Amino acid sequence: MATQVAAGTVALDREHRFFFISACIMALVLVAGFSTNILLARSSFHSPVLHHVHALTFFGWVVLYLLQTGLVATGSRALHKRLGWLALAWVPAMVVLGTAITLVVVRTNGGPFFFARDEFLIGNPVGILAFAGIAFWAIGLRRRTDWHSRLMLCAMASITGPGYGRLLPMPLMMPVAWWTAAVMFPALFILAGMWRDRRRIGRVHPAYKWGLGLLVGTQMLAEIVAFSPAGRAIGDMVTAGTPGAARSIYAYWPQHP
Repeated sequence: MATQVAAGTVALDREHRFFFISACIMALVLVAGFSTNILLARSSFHSPVLHHVHALTFFGWVVLYLLQTGLVATGSRALHKRLGWLALAWVPAMVVLGTAITLVVVRTNGGPFFFARDEFLIGNPVGILAFAGIAFWAIGLRRRTDWHSRLMLCAMASITGPGYGRLLPMPLMMPVAWWTAAVMFPALFILAGMWRDRRRIGRVHPAYKWGLGLLVGTQMLAEIVAFSPAGRAIGDMVTAGTPGAARSIYAYWPQHP
């Protein structure tokens, strides 16, 4: 009996380490992506205030998630539970700021040229809402730690797209650049969790299936809307009278004089 308990404890410790290591890699992707943007002078600290507030809020979430997985991995569960309540305010703030920055960027320049205008305009808020939905689901299941930890991994993975979008050669991936950065590469973290479950317990936990399904399904829905007449109308309405209205609605190579 004692041997079984010890084996179960070791397996649980390994699982917590997996989530912490995954959190470290996801954080690295995001930090590397935005650092690369600054080093290549594609971004600067002279951006408007909203950009800084948005960046600090999202980076704060990365730090919180990294800290939370680290606390569980080191056995500090009481502090993990207390800090977890921060998410109730943090996640809605991310939804508001993520949507706001999307609107500002689309009105300013129509969004990154390697994404279709409406794909970015609609896909970004939908992705943030999917993140929020998964995160709140995980919080609701906080007492079922197997679901909670896996759903939180899925939520965090779903917002790594901006990091990949700054690291990968996006122009070379047109016209599937959005799908590559927002879905395919973030899904690798969920697939890694599924592969680990299959190896360790012989089956894939349903939390991963739901997380992957929501990541893929919500972006498929966003793509359908973005390239529909309704999506075009939304894009035209948002960019009307702004510089963003001048760009092509499809991904394009910039023309240099």
